[in-house]
Amino acid sequence: MALEIKQSLRLTQQLIMTPQLQQAIKLLQLSQLELLTAINQELETNPVLEESLADEDPTPESWEGAFEDAPAELPQEGGPTQEVTVETKVTDDFDWESYLEDKMPPTIRQEREERDSAPLENLSPQGPSLKSHLLWQLQMSPMTDADKFTGVLIIGNIDEDGYLQTTTEELAQELHSDPGEVEHVLKQIQEFDPAGVGARDLQECLLIQVEIKGLTDPLVRPIIQRHLKSLEQRNYAAIAKELKVSLEQVAQAVEIISRLEPKPGRSFDSLETYYITPDIFVYKMGDDYEVSLNEDGLPKLRVNSYYRDALSGDAAVSEETKNYIQNRLKSAIWFIKSIHQRQKTIYRVSKSIVNFQKDFLDNGIAHLKPLTLRQVAEDVQMHESTISRVTTNKYMYTPQGVFELKFFFNSGISRTHGDQVASESVKDKIKQLVLSEDSEHPYSDQDIVNILEEANIVIARRTVAKYREMLGLLSSSKRRRTLCAKKKMSAETFSST
Repeated sequence: MALEIKQSLRLTQQLIMTPQLQQAIKLLQLSQLELLTAINQELETNPVLEESLADEDPTPESWEGAFEDAPAELPQEGGPTQEVTVETKVTDDFDWESYLEDKMPPTIRQEREERDSAPLENLSPQGPSLKSHLLWQLQMSPMTDADKFTGVLIIGNIDEDGYLQTTTEELAQELHSDPGEVEHVLKQIQEFDPAGVGARDLQECLLIQVEIKGLTDPLVRPIIQRHLKSLEQRNYAAIAKELKVSLEQVAQAVEIISRLEPKPGRSFDSLETYYITPDIFVYKMGDDYEVSLNEDGLPKLRVNSYYRDALSGDAAVSEETKNYIQNRLKSAIWFIKSIHQRQKTIYRVSKSIVNFQKDFLDNGIAHLKPLTLRQVAEDVQMHESTISRVTTNKYMYTPQGVFELKFFFNSGISRTHGDQVASESVKDKIKQLVLSEDSEHPYSDQDIVNILEEANIVIARRTVAKYREMLGLLSSSKRRRTLCAKKKMSAETFSST
């Protein structure tokens, strides 16, 4: 069979995303803060786009007279020289405040800056970090320069919890020194504040705190050194049998150990609190709920009238400039339309979510309904991918609190009589059961399954275990407390009263 080259026509359909469509999709999934950043960037790059101010005249007549003071034509070269007179004219818009600030004495200027600065309640406190606190103690300690240099390297390998994340052998290899010298400097750092810092594991951390605090209970050290695993499992009977002491003595030693800090660097946590600005507000008006978008801080955009007039036939503008202005004008109009479409889409999706979850807004998380993206997509006549983009990184303020839009979409757990209950509601029920249980006889996962079955909720034991781990709840064996420990705490409470 001979090979030959042919040309053939084939008609196919292909979806192509234009740059305008890509921009609209990108704006749809931005949060309010990210949208504000995108608007500011567009204002900087597109001269045709401008912010509309309430006290500004939007009419193009505001540009008239901008060049009235310009001469009709420049003087010809070689003509008679005329005397130039400079007329001192004080305009009403002169910035006297800036002029006077430059002439102020430094003390008065500093007082005004302090008075005009942000109030103290709006400033976030910046405390010292764990590393800076340790370095300050290192500089104040009576060490040699060589030991301080080693100490800086050791502190640099301490994580935010206060634990050393490397070995003395590796540090000695990097410093080209003896591991014994590094160990000597490490022992001095372990005496720094907070107690237990610089330890290589939990056992060493607790033992350092016992030494620094001077704890004298004879069972504290043996339990930490040899029975840390049993202590984690709350198997106090095994500890008492191994150490040949009473269960009450073990409970007293455990009470002392529980007061130690397993993460010494926790008090120097440098994480800041970030406040969430809701994108949607939901208010109850009578028996219904009103949805409003948070547009606070978002600028109102419009097309600059000067450039719009430049495209008219009367303006003396080159063809190249007109093409540039036309392209920028199309981009500005599409950007404004994309923002309007974004706000409209978010409103429709939020309104649909509120209609589906009205029982939750009225009565709380126990009445949260199972909801999927498909249900909302069918309700608002949009694609599921659009709903997914709308609900990304956006928060809704409701009478029940502030929730991410993704919170309202959750799977359903079947009931015995056919309908379903939201998984978040089941998690809340499991949490309430654990919090209200008897500490001596905590509920096992199977017990929780049986209790939920009595409430017409069908759930597997492994699902209960998964939800319990997601809630950060320990297993029943680790939640159990000994009888003598509880009696001791009750006696202490009675004596204090």
